[in-house]
This record gives sequence, structure tokens and C-alpha cells, in this order.
Amino acid sequence: MVAASLALVGPAAAESDQLAVDEISHSKNIDLVANIPRQGPLEGQTHSDMAFWGDYLFQGSYGGITIYDISHPQRPQTVTQISCPGSQGDVTVSPDGNLLFMSVDAPRSDDTCTSSSSNAAEPTAWEGIRIFDITDKANPVYVKAVRTDCGSHTHTYVPGDADTAYLYVSSYSPNTRFPNCQPPHDSISIVEVPLDNPTTASVVNEPLLFPDITGANSTSGCHDITVFPEGKLAAGACMGDGILIDISDPVNPRKLAGVRDTNFAFWHSATLINGGKGVIFTDELGGGSAPTCNEAIGPNRGADAIYDIVGEGDDRRLEFRSYFKIPRSQQNTENCVAHNGMLLPVKGRDVYVQSWYQGGVSVFDFTDRSNPQEIAFFERGPLSDTSLVLGGSWSAYWYNGYIYSSDITKGLDVLKITGLEGVSSANFNKLPYLNPQTQDNFKDTGNRS
Repeated sequence: MVAASLALVGPAAAESDQLAVDEISHSKNIDLVANIPRQGPLEGQTHSDMAFWGDYLFQGSYGGITIYDISHPQRPQTVTQISCPGSQGDVTVSPDGNLLFMSVDAPRSDDTCTSSSSNAAEPTAWEGIRIFDITDKANPVYVKAVRTDCGSHTHTYVPGDADTAYLYVSSYSPNTRFPNCQPPHDSISIVEVPLDNPTTASVVNEPLLFPDITGANSTSGCHDITVFPEGKLAAGACMGDGILIDISDPVNPRKLAGVRDTNFAFWHSATLINGGKGVIFTDELGGGSAPTCNEAIGPNRGADAIYDIVGEGDDRRLEFRSYFKIPRSQQNTENCVAHNGMLLPVKGRDVYVQSWYQGGVSVFDFTDRSNPQEIAFFERGPLSDTSLVLGGSWSAYWYNGYIYSSDITKGLDVLKITGLEGVSSANFNKLPYLNPQTQDNFKDTGNRS
């Protein structure tokens, strides 16, 4: 279903503040090829993050998970839905496609899918990781729940040996009133998952990532971690800090370096640049619910910050290069700020696709670290012409020739880049599965590391 009103403009267009409610605007080199609205038991739920395996897409939400067949990307089909409430529904999938993991970051009365809302001050309240057996994609089976301190706001799939995987669980907001979320909480939870026996999954470590500033208010937990297993490296966005992490021993990660930025309000997510040569950090100014893509906020806040990784071994450090923010001003009725994205496997260039809530989906080239430029975009107008209604693209990821955008209120969008010089090389990199926060080198398209 595509809106009847389409405004086609060039990739460098700077203004979009006059779009009508639900009006679509996009650059000439990107097209909306499919939209699947929210539906079934998850129709009224906030839709969140995504993962991919083979011809399947897994879309999380605050109410559960939708599994789509994307063998024909322009005609996605809903396979099944898992009704299992618990904010915010971050998802990952095992490489064999048999296990699906879901984050729960809201206190529930118990760990079942029929639980009710609870209170974090209640000692028996549950939040953490849910594990589903999805060997039969049409009939998922809930097999295990693992409680983690402060719940699981996001989690990252970390491959271990052939029989084991780890989940790095990020959570925050400790409080002395919460028995399962005590300060200072300058750590993450590591869940070990025996892949052949996931019912025995358990927390095996809670490593302290900020030993030098224990208890600092700005680092009371992490929001998001991205790992680069081949390089034994990870990057973390940890509220007040962006950090670089050595994961040579995945059960005992250790901080290598950290940075702070007075322009950053909330370090939200991190993406390692191909080959582990740098990091893109995002600032979720306003918590994702405020209109920050405007002249009053400016180009350096609520933006991306691009860093190079310099030095070797334990002497590696992060050096700032530039900011990127979408060049299109949004209305005060639109929540807009930097959010989830990933690299495109483009040969010889550094290209990133990213969600910006109601700022839409942006594709930018940062091959020149000091001068990143938007090269394509897609967005809708506000959900209301009188007040701010939360919506827009939560996550935008490239998978086997298409960009998939998880829209908070509109469901699932499928986008196709056309006529953008050089970007078509990404289509030669076919992925068997994708957890966007578990990164590999783009060897098939020219590894610059």
C-alpha cells in the first residue's frame, strides 16, 4: 500500500517541513516497493528492531514478534505472529535459523507470554531474555527465559564455538528501590546459550565495563553494543560514553578506550566501520520522542559522530572526524533523531543506511570521514497536523539487495535503491542471515582493512 501523494526530489534536498500528514517524499534514487501494515494481535503495538535468516525477516515489537517470508521482497508475506508482550522486543536469530531471542525491558508478573505488567520494585517481577525455537517458522515454541539485571533493553548475538553463543545484554536505569536493578550497574549481563540445549541458557558473567569510573551517573549501563567477532572487537554506546571493547575472551570483555562529547545527550548505538577501522556512534537526543531535526537544535546534536580507531592492541583509541545529521528540516509534530542503521557492503566506499524516526530513512556516504553526504532518503509526513504523535522508522537495514525499515506505526516498509552509482555492488554480497549488531567484513566486495 503506497500513499497516493508522492513528492520526488533530489538527494540533497534540504527542506521537507511542509509535508502533509502521511505524505511521502523520497529522493529519485530510492523507491518504496512494499508496505505491510501492523496487523493481528500486534496491530496496536510499537514496532521495533529486526533480524533476518534466509528468506525470513523477524520484526520485534512491544507486544511480540512477526515473522515474514521475504523470498519475494516486493511481496512480503506474514508467516506467523508471536503474541508475547514486553518492551521493547529487540530480536536476534541464530545462524542455523533455529533459535530466536527477544529482549524484555519492562517488569512483568512472570516470564510467560501471558504475563501482565508489574513493578520494578517488586522482587518477583521478571524481565530479561526470551528464547524461542523457530525450527518450524510457522509454529514457534517458547523454550526458555533468562532473568537479567535491569532487564534487557537490547542484546547482541556473539558467536562462540560451534556449540555455543553468547548474548551481550545491555540495560540501564538502576535504582536503589529496584531489587533486580541496583546501582551503580556499570556492567552488562552475558547469557551463555548452548545451541543444542537452549533450555540450559544462563547468565555466566556480569563484567564491569567502567572500572575506572565506577558509579558515574553518566555510565549506569549500556544501551547498545555492536561486535566484530573476526577482529575480536566491539563498540558500545553507554549512555554518557562511547567505548571500544576487546572481546578476545567473549565471556570476559574489557574496555580499551572511551570518549565523551558535550554535543551528545545519550549515546544510543554504535556501528563498527568495515574492518574495524572506526565507529559511528549515534546520539538519541530527546529519547526518540522529541522534534530535534530542526534549525533550533542544529546539525551537531541528535546526530551521528564518526570516529577512526587509531593505534594498535591495548593502545587503540578513538579519534573524532565529523558529525552527520540529515539535511532535511522536520516539523515540530515529528519526533526525529539518529537511530538504528548499518553499513551497506559497497565496494570501495563507506555507505550507511539509517533510521531517523519521522525523519525517515537516510543513506549517506562517509568515505571522506570529514565530509559525510546524504545520497538517498525516504520519509513520510507527520502522523498529525496538530500535535506530535510518536512514529517513524525505528530501524533501517540492508539485506540482500533491499532496505527494510521497521516503522513504529506503519509496519514494515521495503525500499529499493536504483540508479545510485556504485551502490549496486552491494547486491553481490549475499548474506545467509543478519543480526545487524553482529558485523562481518565485506570481503566479497573489497575489504579495505
